[in-house]
Amino acid sequence: MVITAIIILVVLFTSLPIYLLLTSRGRFLLKSAVTKVKQAIQSLVDKLKLPLFDYHKSDHKVVSLSNFSFDIKRRGWRFNSGHSSRLVSKLSKTTTIAVVIIAAVIAGNTVSAQVTTGGLVPLSKVGVPKPTNLAEFVKDEKAAIALGKSLFWDMQLGFDGIQSCASCHFHAGADSRSKNQINPGLVDTTFTTFTNGGGPNNQLTALDYPFHKLADPNDRTSNVVFDTNDVTGSEGVFRAKFQDVVPGSDKDKVTFEKDDVFNVNGTNVRRVTPRNSPTVINAVFNFRNFWNGLAQNNFNGVSPLGLRDPNAYVLKATKPRRLEDVQVKLNNSSLASQAVGPPLNAFETAGENTVIIAPLRADLSETEDKVTVSDSKGQVIDTQLTSDPEKQSKKTLAPKDPKPLKRFGRKLGKKLLALQPLAKQIVAYDDSVLGSLTKSSAKSAKKGLNKSYEALIKDAFKSEWWQSNIIVRINQDTGERTFVRKPQRFLKTNEYTLMEYNFSLYFGLAIQAYESTLVSDNTPFDKFLSNPKIYPLADQQQKGWNLFQGNGCIACHGGSELTLASVSSVAQRGRIARAPFPPTTKPPEDTGFFRIGVRPDADDPGLGGNDGSNDNNPLSEARLAQQGKFEALLGEKPPTLNPPLNSTESVIADGAFKAPGLRNVELTAPYFHNGGQATLEQVIDFYNRGGDLGFLGPLGLKPEDKQALVAFLKALTDERVRYEKAPFDHPQLFVPNGHPGDSTYVTDDGTGKATDSLLEIPAVGQNGGKGTPNFLATSIEY
Repeated sequence: MVITAIIILVVLFTSLPIYLLLTSRGRFLLKSAVTKVKQAIQSLVDKLKLPLFDYHKSDHKVVSLSNFSFDIKRRGWRFNSGHSSRLVSKLSKTTTIAVVIIAAVIAGNTVSAQVTTGGLVPLSKVGVPKPTNLAEFVKDEKAAIALGKSLFWDMQLGFDGIQSCASCHFHAGADSRSKNQINPGLVDTTFTTFTNGGGPNNQLTALDYPFHKLADPNDRTSNVVFDTNDVTGSEGVFRAKFQDVVPGSDKDKVTFEKDDVFNVNGTNVRRVTPRNSPTVINAVFNFRNFWNGLAQNNFNGVSPLGLRDPNAYVLKATKPRRLEDVQVKLNNSSLASQAVGPPLNAFETAGENTVIIAPLRADLSETEDKVTVSDSKGQVIDTQLTSDPEKQSKKTLAPKDPKPLKRFGRKLGKKLLALQPLAKQIVAYDDSVLGSLTKSSAKSAKKGLNKSYEALIKDAFKSEWWQSNIIVRINQDTGERTFVRKPQRFLKTNEYTLMEYNFSLYFGLAIQAYESTLVSDNTPFDKFLSNPKIYPLADQQQKGWNLFQGNGCIACHGGSELTLASVSSVAQRGRIARAPFPPTTKPPEDTGFFRIGVRPDADDPGLGGNDGSNDNNPLSEARLAQQGKFEALLGEKPPTLNPPLNSTESVIADGAFKAPGLRNVELTAPYFHNGGQATLEQVIDFYNRGGDLGFLGPLGLKPEDKQALVAFLKALTDERVRYEKAPFDHPQLFVPNGHPGDSTYVTDDGTGKATDSLLEIPAVGQNGGKGTPNFLATSIEY
């Protein structure tokens, strides 16, 4: 019996390699089995937390498992122990492969359920990043979410009483409008002419895409049929100069200005942003936000710049008569940093405005008659408070830095705190967050909430950030502040309560709280990651997932978040890492930001631009490290690179942009930061040809491979997002949708502006609705 068993084994071990190598069916099985073995090994490595070399730090990625490993760069198997080396000397290469395959088969179902997951966990298992010191500011997170949802969707935010945050993020967290959505593009910060879509107020069509057309979409060296630096952005506001808010009105006092770029025959049309609007869904996982990473991970309570902004202070009431000017720092808060950007943007919601702010710090004593104000050097100024706040004697200090500084918060606080939340919009009676606050019922749809913004803020935030009887008076010309007791009259528009003054703090943190609930973790892919046996991907989707892993897509879209720009990726890799290519130099890059060659650097420098501060510091954190500014501006020491960072070496920053997460990508066209691709097929063609500027290598995908990749990407759609079910339900919204007419003719409303066309996005409760159409699609009615 023993001899018979040995003979059977010998025959098996000799005939199997011959069959696998000499027959087409055998070679197919061999290739498939090797792929499964690689996936099984990767799965075991992730499951057992075995060491895996970081591709940023090593020329060779070696996956170790027991006595054998696979070197991806050398594309071959090798054995680690002396015993295994002797085995290699006795067996041919083909026999070794057969042994490995048989070993994998013997391993059986212990890894088969995970072999295709790549070691990823479903997004529901990834912790939602939160500030570690949030409790210092927020007393009720549920109330903060309600406040944030109200602010995000409220049309009263914009200076025109129409534009809200949601105006550019109403469809799967992005923007699916297609009329008056073209920006002419920039070259070295100067607008160029419209070359696509017929100009302002044109209705885009599928024929306008992609923006870089080739005779052969698979060959970037083929003839260029069409090329433009235009951008599919988001329609915003008319050009206007901000004058002041009008308490009690949803419209600001503005002066409309002639717009030399966004006009049709001299009649102004709404401006369009110079970048495509990314989705806010799952954006909570991003370490930094905005395409160029401007929105910092640390929120300073005032601006998007975090610690980069030394003049960002909010006031804290340690007692009702004592205020302190303090700098705040909340980590894991790039959503809050992002939120306070658009209310200052003269393309998105605001009028053009520059305000001079004196960078003073205030420490207000408890005595009724004296306020002590000190600057950053400790120099003291006295301001006497009399019983008549209008008759003060005061000594003032000239601003330390007279450069204009934009500040958001006070004016918007002055405006919104005098208005009923969502007063122009219906809120569904069964809204998942605002249902208990809406005036609607199951029988009657009504506009607005039954609580004021003041009450919502008091519910959400600790009293030291809003409760005080001291008023802050701002000199509109110099930015100097005077602190007085609250007078017995209506406040002027340059006099602010503490709640109005600190409004940017609430705005950022509340919108962050709301957007942190917008996590789409119920996709077919996430179900598959949770249990591949119970929720397998369809065959074509599985093929697409294998291609996604095998063709380098995960080099930018790695991790469970499907982006290396995530908080967890930065924690693992550091804020700066060395790129895996080119293999000789391995230049440093900001983790999660990549230069893939969508457009020339001059069109949009992206991460290679500056942060807009007075010092115009580079956005690239690698460049900050080279300049020795990393720790001062980011609050931590730069990561150690291998080899060490050289101050003169080339950095990947110009033309680099944040890699977005890919969930719901089926719904968020157009694609890339310039919105230059209208379909997933066009995106895959771009990558298949190696991009348009030669930064990537071609993939050589077959038509069926492309179809499989599209199928996989569609497996990333959460149906709750498609049909706006909780937590993706929302109030009613009216969004500008171009103007009556086209790019050759519009009607003037009598003020030099084109008449608006408004599109209604109906209110949707927690059970969802029909959804809204995808970009350039008409299959679903609004």
